[in-house]
Amino acid sequence: MTKTTTSRRVLLAGAGAALITAPLANWTVPARAQGLAPTPTMRGGANNYRPGAPIVERIGGGGFTTFGTVRRAGDGMPLAGQRVQIWAHTTEGHERDPWSHGATLTDENGVFSMDMPQIVPAFGQAHGHLAFEGEGFETVFLRPIMANSSDTSLSVDFVVVPV
Repeated sequence: MTKTTTSRRVLLAGAGAALITAPLANWTVPARAQGLAPTPTMRGGANNYRPGAPIVERIGGGGFTTFGTVRRAGDGMPLAGQRVQIWAHTTEGHERDPWSHGATLTDENGVFSMDMPQIVPAFGQAHGHLAFEGEGFETVFLRPIMANSSDTSLSVDFVVVPV
C-alpha cells in the first residue's frame, strides 16, 4: 500500500493551476450577442415623418448612400424584410417635401441601403432622418448627425424590440 502525502507546495500549485485554467473552460462556447440593448428613439427623429412612404429604388438623382443594419434586441439576430424609411434635407429638396422621402426593405442579412441626393445642413447641421417601421416591432425614429457635411454616406444601425 502506497501512502500519499500532500505538501503545501502541491496544494498551492494545484490551486494556481485551477485559477489559471478556469477562464479557459469557456473558450469553447461560441460568442453570443446576449443582452444587446435596443436603439432608443432620438429626439427630433420623427420630424416630417410620412407614414407609408413608398418603397423606392432611390430618392431623387442619388450620389449619397444611407445604409445600415436591423437586428433584434437581445440576441442580435439580423431581421430580413423589414421596412426602413429615410428622408433628409438634400440638394434636391427639403425634408418636408414628399419627394425627399422613401422606404426600403432589409435583405436576408438585415442590411438596408438607399441611394439619395447629397444631404446638406438644415438648421446648422447635416443630418438624416430614419424610421424603422417593421411589422411586429416597436417603431424607432433616428436623427443621426453627420460628422462632416461633405461626407457622401451615412451609416445607421437599428436594434429593435418585438411588440
